[in-house]
Amino acid sequence: MSDSYTRLRLERDGAVTSVILSRPEIHDAFDDVTIAELTQVFTQLGDDKQTRVILLRSTGKHFSAGADLNWMRRIADYSEEENREDARTLERMFRAIATCPQPVVARVQGAALGGGSGLVATADIAIATTRSSFGFTEARLGILPAVISPYVLKKLHWGQAQALFLTGQRFRAEKALRIGLVAEIVDEDELNTAVQRTIDDLLACSPDSQARIKALIPKIAHLEFAAAAAHTVESITAARATEGGKAGMAAFLNKEKPPWIESGE
Repeated sequence: MSDSYTRLRLERDGAVTSVILSRPEIHDAFDDVTIAELTQVFTQLGDDKQTRVILLRSTGKHFSAGADLNWMRRIADYSEEENREDARTLERMFRAIATCPQPVVARVQGAALGGGSGLVATADIAIATTRSSFGFTEARLGILPAVISPYVLKKLHWGQAQALFLTGQRFRAEKALRIGLVAEIVDEDELNTAVQRTIDDLLACSPDSQARIKALIPKIAHLEFAAAAAHTVESITAARATEGGKAGMAAFLNKEKPPWIESGE
C-alpha cells in the first residue's frame, strides 16, 4: 500500500495504523483530493491483515473544520450531474470508513464541524476532549447533511439528529457524549492516554470477531427481535465454528492468552 499522499500521512505502530489529516493550516478541512485519498486508504487498509486498529486523527488545533473553502468555491459552479458525482464520491468515503472491517477510533481535539462531525460519526469509537466542539452546520450554508445522515443516525436518536440538523448549532463535548456521538471525553492532557487505553482494549479482542460484529450490527439494528433472530443465531453458529472461535474458547478455558495476542495478528 502506498504511503504517498498529499492530504494524509500514515503512521504504523505494530498492529495500529494511524490515518492522519495533515493540513493544519486550514484546520484539516477536506476537499475532493482528501476525499479520494481517505477512500483509497480505508479501502486498502480493510484488506491489510497486519492492521488490527485504525486511528483517525489530525495534526492541528482542530480535528476537522469540514469542507475546504476553496473546494466549496469550485463546487458552487458545478452542474447537476457534477454535483451528483461529487456527492457520490463523498458517500463512498464515509462508507469506506464505516464499513472497514477493523475498528476505527477517532481522536478528536478542538472542533469537528460539518463533514468533520460526519467523520466522527463514521468512526466506531470517538474520543474527544472536554474542550471539543461539534456541529452539523450545513443548513446554515443552504444545504443539508444528507450524505452523513445515515452515519449520524446510527449513533443519535433521530429526534436529536433532526434538532441539530435543523438548527446547525454548535455543541460542546458534554452534549456529544450524552447523545452518543462520542464514546468518551477527557481533559486535553489525557487524550492520548485515553486513546491508547481504547486501542489496548481493542487489541485484546479477536479481529475476526470484531469484523463479524461490525457486519452484524447494521443488519439487526432496526429489526424486531423475531426478525433479528435468524441473523443472530447464524452469526454465533458461524463464529463458534471458526478456528479463531475455537482457539479463543480453548484459551479462556485453559487460562491462556488467545492466539491473536500471542501472535500480534
